[in-house]
Amino acid sequence: MAKQREIGFGVVGLGMGKHHALAITNARSARLVAVCDVDEERLKQVMAQYGCRGYGEYRELLADEEVEVVAICTPSGMHVDMALEAVALGKHLIVEKPVDIRVDKIERLIEAGRNAGVKMQAIFQSRTVPLHRRMKEAISEGRLGKLIGVHATLPWYRKQTYYEGPHGSWKGTWAMDGGGSLMNQGVHTVDLVQWLVGRVRSVMGAFGVYAHEIETEDTSVAVLKFENGEQKMLRLYGPKEQVESEGVSSDPMAVGASGHQGEVEDLVEAIRTDRDPYISIESAKHAVEIVQAIYESGRTGREVSIAH
Repeated sequence: MAKQREIGFGVVGLGMGKHHALAITNARSARLVAVCDVDEERLKQVMAQYGCRGYGEYRELLADEEVEVVAICTPSGMHVDMALEAVALGKHLIVEKPVDIRVDKIERLIEAGRNAGVKMQAIFQSRTVPLHRRMKEAISEGRLGKLIGVHATLPWYRKQTYYEGPHGSWKGTWAMDGGGSLMNQGVHTVDLVQWLVGRVRSVMGAFGVYAHEIETEDTSVAVLKFENGEQKMLRLYGPKEQVESEGVSSDPMAVGASGHQGEVEDLVEAIRTDRDPYISIESAKHAVEIVQAIYESGRTGREVSIAH
């Protein structure tokens, strides 16, 4: 059997983008063509590690004809703006979570991608975990009986240094991170819950900053009402509740790349067979809607409905 042609990938943003570079390198039928970053040292390091081309300017990466898919791993508030540039050139996309910090911008990207006929996938790798997929099947098939409530807790934390330095100062800001621990880390749990249980109708939320010098929040709590009538308590702790051991709960770079690899391979297959990716941009929008509603509720002290 003839070997299938490899799909060429480019990665922009080499913080979390390092995981994408590894995932692409390990993925079947994918090839890491080039990477891009404004930090010359990070750029040189990844180029040397993977033997790929490197660009200091995003438009240089987009001009590379061998780059068919762009993985966008830049600060969250830049995601859609950069994605729209890629879509305009007919590039397929993988966009790190959250797709963006504004729902209206995500909707613009959905429309642009549909008009351009490109495939667009969002990174929410928790959906690819085998246990989570079996849980979804059990819930969808009614094997757990009638759900009357769901409880989710995420006791992750980040050190103050996470929010400092040339690559950290955008984090914990409303303008570029869209929030703090809820939008940046807790969005994984928010997405997993809505994917498992169903769409959220309204929220009551509260948040605050207790252990950091940031403008957003490091601790959140919310009650969500679902369209199917179920209710859920969502607690998203920040770094106030620290533990001694180091791991994925405290180090964002300790996460493995296997989930990202699965998404890369799925996107390759989606491109080849002209089907939707497993985790579409459309399906990832609702998590941002929920997070934004929690913030609005926390500011106003009122229950906030999510329009559909």
